[in-house]
Amino acid sequence: MASNKILVIDDTTVVRVKVREMLPPGNFEVLEAKDGLEGLNFILQEKLSLIMLDFLLPKMSGWEVFQKVQADPELRKIPLVIMSGRKEEVTEKITEPFEYFEFLGKPFDQKQLINAIKLAMTKAKLPRPELIPLGAGVAVKNGTVATPNVATATVATPSVATATVATPSAANTAIATPTAKGTSDAEINALNEKIVKMQAEIDSLKKQLTQVVTFIKQKVK
Repeated sequence: MASNKILVIDDTTVVRVKVREMLPPGNFEVLEAKDGLEGLNFILQEKLSLIMLDFLLPKMSGWEVFQKVQADPELRKIPLVIMSGRKEEVTEKITEPFEYFEFLGKPFDQKQLINAIKLAMTKAKLPRPELIPLGAGVAVKNGTVATPNVATATVATPSVATATVATPSAANTAIATPTAKGTSDAEINALNEKIVKMQAEIDSLKKQLTQVVTFIKQKVK
């Protein structure tokens, strides 16, 4: 029985078969998933040695799968190769340099595939900041505060003397007010109430971020 399992998540059969055929002979098993949801189930159920993840997937996008993997202290240790035919689709969500995973552009040849896998395995061994739970759906990962409903805010990692916090401004979260004729006052008031509620959530997040910064500063002293 294979001691290592490689998961290939891609909605294109040709790509999954291509990866399988290009991998050199070895003591491993290749698992295939045709969408993000199926892939995530494999990730949660199987003990994997490598994940190859397409960024654009049905049912659950590669970006969503990536976020769930990175939010788990154990899952994010698995070597990861993200695949895409358009690198800008990845960099729109994840800025370079890609520190903890490797990117593989499509189409690719065997040499590029093997090199990407080697780099992914090397990067997976790099020390990473621990996840710091902030409660109610907020956690720090890779020096970043991830929240479910508010745009991502960044906290400097403990290795930096001064921790900085960037929070979403009202301008970034503004909701466009309908200007078309026939828009009722009730609809406009409802939108305004949503904006006020969102601002309250942002203020609450700022307080939590301030606590995190204070905690980090205490640790680095």
